[in-house]
Amino acid sequence: MLKMAGNKSYTIVEYFGGDSGYRCGYCKNDKGNFSHGMWSHTMTVQDYQDLIDRGWRRSGKYVYKPKMNKTCCPQYTIRCHALKFQPSKSHKKVLKKISKFISKGELPKGPAEGEPMDSVCDQAGQREPSNACPSQVQRAAITDIQKELPECPAATEARKEAGDGAPADSVTPRKDPESVAGERATAGAPRAGMGADPGRPPCRKAKDLRKERRLQKEQNRQQSEGDASIVSPTPPNPAQTTQPKPLEDFINESLPDNSPHRLEVRLVRSNPPSPQFKASFDASYQVYKLYQMAIHKDPPDKPSESQFRRFLCDSPLEAEHSPDGPEAGYGSFHQQYLLDGRIVAVGVIDILPTCVSSVYLYYHPDFASLSLGSYSALREIAFTRQLQKQSPKLSFYYLGFYIHSCPKMRYKGQYRPSDLLCPETYAWVSIEQCIPQLENSRYARFNQDPEAGDARVLKEVGRALVLYRRAVMPYAAYSRKRKGSSDEAEVQQYADLVGQDCAERILLYRA
Repeated sequence: MLKMAGNKSYTIVEYFGGDSGYRCGYCKNDKGNFSHGMWSHTMTVQDYQDLIDRGWRRSGKYVYKPKMNKTCCPQYTIRCHALKFQPSKSHKKVLKKISKFISKGELPKGPAEGEPMDSVCDQAGQREPSNACPSQVQRAAITDIQKELPECPAATEARKEAGDGAPADSVTPRKDPESVAGERATAGAPRAGMGADPGRPPCRKAKDLRKERRLQKEQNRQQSEGDASIVSPTPPNPAQTTQPKPLEDFINESLPDNSPHRLEVRLVRSNPPSPQFKASFDASYQVYKLYQMAIHKDPPDKPSESQFRRFLCDSPLEAEHSPDGPEAGYGSFHQQYLLDGRIVAVGVIDILPTCVSSVYLYYHPDFASLSLGSYSALREIAFTRQLQKQSPKLSFYYLGFYIHSCPKMRYKGQYRPSDLLCPETYAWVSIEQCIPQLENSRYARFNQDPEAGDARVLKEVGRALVLYRRAVMPYAAYSRKRKGSSDEAEVQQYADLVGQDCAERILLYRA
């Protein structure tokens, strides 16, 4: 990774534009998928965090951003508030299915519901980097850019503006989805003295009545024994009795002890590859090959080892550690699901400053009926909550793209509370507010403020950083060296797409 004084690391990309249409992996339109693309030779986790918060997403080292108002199936970035997540009935059903299999060894019959259908092979128009760039990138020298760009704000200042990790331009929903649901329940509940018989008190649950009777018996027993030193237990608070069970409890219940099977989840770093990753590479690849052939109907020669490395093992993200970060560090990882010591599924994830980002999930087709796609998402949410205890600002789980126009991809909206990214203002809006708009139109601007715009737009293209002849410089200096250069419109488009923070940190390679 390219570094300068103070040990600051640079992200280096080649921008490809996005004018041509490509095959859509969702509706199968041969020319309907449009996206902007970049090849990233190396990337810091903070730069990638900022990019996915502007609608970008990586596949291997290729980073792309759908043209939302032009592509056939608009893909909206979705994130789940991991700390507030509560499993739904269908999620609990998946966990019980896993528990039954581990404890009794019985595989359920029939296909799994709500499984992901993402395919790593259908990403739009992936292109290779230029032949000249890699060697130059490796040997690139750093020039003193402070003289050229004295007003360039530090990345840390930009992050301070973002507060606890949410973008500074986030749209705060009028009310939290959970509180809205609670208000609805309260509004619909019968009140004392209302209804068919105003003289009767409101109905109470039998469970609460039984608890109250047991409490009364215990109090009577203590009084009859005359033991004044025993303090009567305090009646339970209704809010405490209805406290929902956390996700972790459901997961632990799904992994009973003394069972015929044992399920283990192991985290291994994929870039740079750890010894565990290297040792398990062949087994992991074989599961991927079977998955692509069975689930995505790939021919036997298509899920090659080189494809597997390129899309699911290679990553531009360098390993990073910080004192207030997670113990495992930041970067790209594989979460391996081992059943009795054998890999049966692998979740490809990125650990970033404010989130865990899901990249891909593949599993052995023999276990398709276990709903491992849904199960892995629940485990990754629990993993995010675990990391948040080590790094307080890491509190979101990114599920990639939500595609409302593709019914099979709507399952991602079931992990709530969640937000979708407004494609015009890059503000987060609760999914409850977005779905009515998506029912009317495939493409929608979620931010309801007509005056709101992109708060992080780069106003001066001359401030964008470029890498030219192994030297780092602002585009204004580059254009003076290259008099008559005609790439300003392309650089401006790139800067608009990545935003001010990234344009002033990321090095755009110029030949």
